[in-house]
Amino acid sequence: MSANRLKLNAEKTELMWAGTRYSVANLLCDHDFSVTLGADIVKATDAIRVLGVLFTPDLALEKQVTSVSAKCFCQLRQLRRVRRSLDRDRAATLVHAFVTSRIDYGNALLANAPKIWTEKLQRVLNAAARVITDTRKFDSDLSHIRHRDLH
Repeated sequence: MSANRLKLNAEKTELMWAGTRYSVANLLCDHDFSVTLGADIVKATDAIRVLGVLFTPDLALEKQVTSVSAKCFCQLRQLRRVRRSLDRDRAATLVHAFVTSRIDYGNALLANAPKIWTEKLQRVLNAAARVITDTRKFDSDLSHIRHRDLH
């Protein structure tokens, strides 16, 4: 790195051991792994962020799905506060900008994911549809709206 005049940013450098849950648990309980790079020591963590996607040592994306759904619900709560001031098109634009774009990013990694993970994201999309249509969770008005119309 120094030959190419590059410098390590220790605050952004992460180390993770990958393997099955069992093998990583056995590996990490016996040792406290770290790597020394120059004057910096990088310790192993339980999750790393690669291009905005959270990976755990077993390469499961459960933490990613939980993080995305939590951030999306936070955005939806904020949008719900100002929804009365917006028409449907403006609300849809904001929901797509702040929520669906976040869900769409990295969703190819969720191919063949367990149903419990995809159901979390589906709940977010259902809540987003309710924000756009300005309905509540148990209103019957949402039943006549097709998902195709919301896209």
